[in-house]
Amino acid sequence: MKLLETTIKNKVLESMISILDKDRDKILEANKKDCELFNKEDRAMYDRLVVDNNKIDGMIASVKEVLGQEDPVGKVKSERNLENGLNVTNKTAPFGTIMIIYESRPDVTIEAAVLAFKANNKILLKGGKEALHSNKALEKCWHQALEENDLDTNWIQLLHMNRTETQDFLRNPSEKLDLIVPRGGERLIAFVKEHAKCAVLVSGRGNNFLYVDKDADWEKSIKVILNAKTHKISACNALDKILVDAAVPNYEQKLKELDSILKEQGVSVLVDEKTGSILKEEEVIKDEAIWHEEFLAMKCCIGTVENLDEAIEKINKFSGGHSSTVMTKDSSKAMKFMEQVDSAAVYHNASTRFTDGGAMGVGAELAISTDKLHHRGPLGLEQLVTNKYYVFGDGQIRI
Repeated sequence: MKLLETTIKNKVLESMISILDKDRDKILEANKKDCELFNKEDRAMYDRLVVDNNKIDGMIASVKEVLGQEDPVGKVKSERNLENGLNVTNKTAPFGTIMIIYESRPDVTIEAAVLAFKANNKILLKGGKEALHSNKALEKCWHQALEENDLDTNWIQLLHMNRTETQDFLRNPSEKLDLIVPRGGERLIAFVKEHAKCAVLVSGRGNNFLYVDKDADWEKSIKVILNAKTHKISACNALDKILVDAAVPNYEQKLKELDSILKEQGVSVLVDEKTGSILKEEEVIKDEAIWHEEFLAMKCCIGTVENLDEAIEKINKFSGGHSSTVMTKDSSKAMKFMEQVDSAAVYHNASTRFTDGGAMGVGAELAISTDKLHHRGPLGLEQLVTNKYYVFGDGQIRI
């Protein structure tokens, strides 16, 4: 797709803000159809599916936010004048065509598209069948905004494919793809990485850990644990695993207090053997695979570790590489934890729920990347560009 001037892109976003507000009833009616067809037993998936007026307000806010951000395309990263007279300038440039595969969340149809478009990328949106009516309604909004500004609707396309057709498309795409962002389970991510013929940027699972050091403020720890676990269970930044240092003062009493508070909030608890010797009513973990699992439910594991090093080792072995927290008053221990834990976001005395583009000051996000190339963490507007070298000469040849 050709390079667009910032003013044209911003006019499309202004149109989109108006259309989303005007078409609220159509969007809500489409979402109602999806919700009526959905199996509500999967609470996390259902929570992500539901659209109400507040959710539409959030979509509008995302578009407004990106509208107000600086255009990320064509920014000079570096410039050098060489002895041979060449001027070498490195500038940001669009990827080209981005494909995102996601489930349930219709708001991704807005957030992903607004970011990709402002960064001058064409985007192919592959939402899940559970949000089909909602996504179609939102695609119509995008197409109207593009048409009002005399642009091709190909800039933003919803792919109407089933799972098999999507897999075939990945194996043999009908057009050039430059970047794929899979947001789903490990099987989907593995399939995309195996078959994609372009760069894949993984928005990985959560399975986030929190370690309570022996020097932690216990009341703060409880507050942070409850927020990270119960504030929004459907989010990839929710807490799943809690590690408690065996040297915590009044260790047994505090374990029982933590267990009781979690159960009062409706959280079911699994425990390792050492913790289970104190929390005798809780189910003891028999299969180590549980430590790898992302729950997306009112469920968590509590384990006991002997020290900071053991906590770091366990987190690096089992976590999804998304977000990890250490609760401690000892700043040197906190820094060791943050430097050695291999997660996209590491926290000292704060909830993992802050791993979010808006909460981290990045703005609207396409996804949370757990990859290390080309970016790790929230994928905002500035992260949806690559780079390109402009070399200006006057007949130079290499000898």
